[in-house]
Amino acid sequence: MEAVFLKIYGHVQGVGFRYFTYRIAHRLGVKGYVRNAEDGTVEIHAEGDKSSLEQFVKEVSRGPSSAIITKVECNPTTYQGFEDFTITR
Repeated sequence: MEAVFLKIYGHVQGVGFRYFTYRIAHRLGVKGYVRNAEDGTVEIHAEGDKSSLEQFVKEVSRGPSSAIITKVECNPTTYQGFEDFTITR
């Protein structure tokens, strides 16, 4: 299993981004969390097999139609063994 941490910049809060991410994660079997950060970005910790994570990052990077994404940072991170995908904050 692998893990990545994403930080999504732009107009991404208040547009359904967390629920959009949640639906994709559940469809692909990705575990972790999505949350709104205080700086106006969305942060995502995602865990899963390599192909599922690649597809997840690709879809999340597009965002919902109401979002305006200006930048996506995606970095490998430590696998923590999440059992589900949750929305926090």
